[in-house]
Amino acid sequence: MNLSVCTITFRHQLISIAEIASWAQRNHFQGIELWGAHAKNLVEQAQYDQHWLADFGLKTSMLSDYLPLLAEERVLYHKVQLLARLARHWGSRKLRTFAGSDGSADLNEQQRDQLFARLQLVCDWLEPHGINLVIETHPKTYADSVAATQELFAGVDRNNMQLNFDVLHVWESGAEIIPALEALLPLINHFHFKNISDAAHLSVFAPDNVYAAAGTREGMVPIFEGAVDYAGFIDYLQQHPNPRLHHMDASLEWFGNHCKKVLGRDRYLLQLQQQNALSNRGIAG
Repeated sequence: MNLSVCTITFRHQLISIAEIASWAQRNHFQGIELWGAHAKNLVEQAQYDQHWLADFGLKTSMLSDYLPLLAEERVLYHKVQLLARLARHWGSRKLRTFAGSDGSADLNEQQRDQLFARLQLVCDWLEPHGINLVIETHPKTYADSVAATQELFAGVDRNNMQLNFDVLHVWESGAEIIPALEALLPLINHFHFKNISDAAHLSVFAPDNVYAAAGTREGMVPIFEGAVDYAGFIDYLQQHPNPRLHHMDASLEWFGNHCKKVLGRDRYLLQLQQQNALSNRGIAG
């Protein structure tokens, strides 16, 4: 598995992209997931690009942003083209967004069709750039359950639309994680790993809280210490007969405090978990 650190983790810290890259290299990450706001703010410093990042042994696994899917078409078009240029500059073929801002049950048929049509447009605009549109499983979007996500991908029907399987949010939907993984496997090309101490604290990830410098971080915990069984999930991935899963991109998405300490330890423990799973697979084979 190719593991990335998210630059959004450092959104409230005075820290440079050079320091993030150097730290990621020292802690044996393979890439960074670059927040769109950071990519835009680095435009005037053209020395920072995919080639500069490669000097650290890193790649940009994904550019993560938010598309105004229901804005005027010209507004959406210009945003997509800007992000496509930024993705190319950083050598990423993946642009992450959300499937709207309403849950699947909150849209009528006309609104659903409009959302699907806009996603088709975005995919068509990205296709000449060789970029995949990556939809994240997330509450209060159309990809808020396994069934709705399947319906979304069937309705949009574009080869360059793929799925970011956010393990916590899939669990939050009430689905069992491993059956959900199997159901959505053909669509997945990225994972987000984060955890919570208890379902009672899930609101901590609401956008108006998580992006606020003064927002609460109560309930955010390292991935192996929370309510979601990541040890079992990582074992399952590493022993899966589909080799594509063994080399897929995944990001440690940490929004809490003590960023470097938590992420460094999670990266180390995740590496141990993967090694143990590989050893077990060898014994079983």
